[in-house]
Amino acid sequence: MIFAKRALLPEGWAKDVRITLSGGRIASCATGAVAGPDDVRVGILLPALSNLHSHAFQRAMAGMTEYRAKGRESFWTWRELMYRFLDRLTPEQMQAIAAQVYLEMQEAGYAAVGEFHYVHHQPGGAPYADLAELSARIMAAADQTGIGLTHLPVLYSYGGAGKATLAGGQLRFGNDVDRFGLLIEAARAAARSLPADTVVGIAPHSLRATCPEDLARALPLAKGAPIHIHVAEQPKEVADISAWLGARPVEWLMAHTPVGADWCPIHATHMTVAETEALARSGAVAGLCPITEANLGDGPFNGPGWIAAGGAFGLGSDSNVRISLTEELRTLEYSQRLRDLERTVLVPGEGSVGSFLYQGAARGGAQALARDAGAIAEGRLADLVALDGDHPTLCALTEEQILDGLCFAAPDGVVTDLWSAGRHQVRGGRHVAREQVVPAYRKAVAELMASV
Repeated sequence: MIFAKRALLPEGWAKDVRITLSGGRIASCATGAVAGPDDVRVGILLPALSNLHSHAFQRAMAGMTEYRAKGRESFWTWRELMYRFLDRLTPEQMQAIAAQVYLEMQEAGYAAVGEFHYVHHQPGGAPYADLAELSARIMAAADQTGIGLTHLPVLYSYGGAGKATLAGGQLRFGNDVDRFGLLIEAARAAARSLPADTVVGIAPHSLRATCPEDLARALPLAKGAPIHIHVAEQPKEVADISAWLGARPVEWLMAHTPVGADWCPIHATHMTVAETEALARSGAVAGLCPITEANLGDGPFNGPGWIAAGGAFGLGSDSNVRISLTEELRTLEYSQRLRDLERTVLVPGEGSVGSFLYQGAARGGAQALARDAGAIAEGRLADLVALDGDHPTLCALTEEQILDGLCFAAPDGVVTDLWSAGRHQVRGGRHVAREQVVPAYRKAVAELMASV
């Protein structure tokens, strides 16, 4: 049982809300209630967000790629450093890093993660004896931390547009479609030992890492689960795909694939107005990663055009250089303000920007990860987050201002409790497995740095 002084329900804010959890779901929700003696008592209760895009292993690189070398730094030079880093990464280190990432996500207020997982093989490209060895490591980290997991094994067959040969660090990613199908089967078998809210979808990495024929063969492997794909993140990517396929990435996808509500195009940064409207109207969820997109110099998403066309969106932490739900929300809005020289950009018509951002990301993230969550309602998964209503950034605000305060003023430290499908993993602001996870992470990264 959870008793909240205030809770955000689908119909709006309510006081004295008592929620019963059963089987990882919300069994009942009563307003104007009285707390029971054994209830978990919280100040402000919200539906928790899902983090729809993560490359967990990149968390260990944070702070290591900010030195400006001779010449112009870009996403592509960052990528080369990332490839060299993962040449040393072991399965044990990947598990320890992922557990730290998921702990940090939950303490920041995320109840679930979409792990866009493309490191499959040993350094040099030889498969492990168990093709799903590294997927199983991600799942073990999710199991240890209790986070909801949508695992997204990645199809990565080529080193660049036009079927370029894989090389260097990319060799750990590579699969043809046949072996990718076996990997998906093995990952789904491994997932059977995890909680029932675990999902295994697929992720064709990008048009540059696959080809039209392979993509057509791979899509049926989703079997109704989510399909995530990087698209139009960088101008060079758009130019390369246009030169190869005769169409821009989003333009090509809309013309040749069944893009719909089960799709999540990641970034989709560099789109024309026509592409923005068409993709938004398809029902796909735009997977936005504002901190990483700023860190890599990707550029801002076309938020006003997307929202005007009724597009759904969610948030991801991508490179995990900074895991902060509040900062992702405000960076998304601030990127629009800096580009347009306006304020309160990402809200249609009139209203609270924070409310639109938070609730939109809650719905979109749940959709992108195929989680029956995103709202505090009977029958939904109990993905819930509690905030300290007495925190200095929130204590003076009205109910209508709380989400504005969360998005634009509050630190992630306002999170007091978090439930992932009913699993009470953050209590008093700290993850219940912190004492085991953090030392293992420190050991793993020390070993990793010593070997580089």
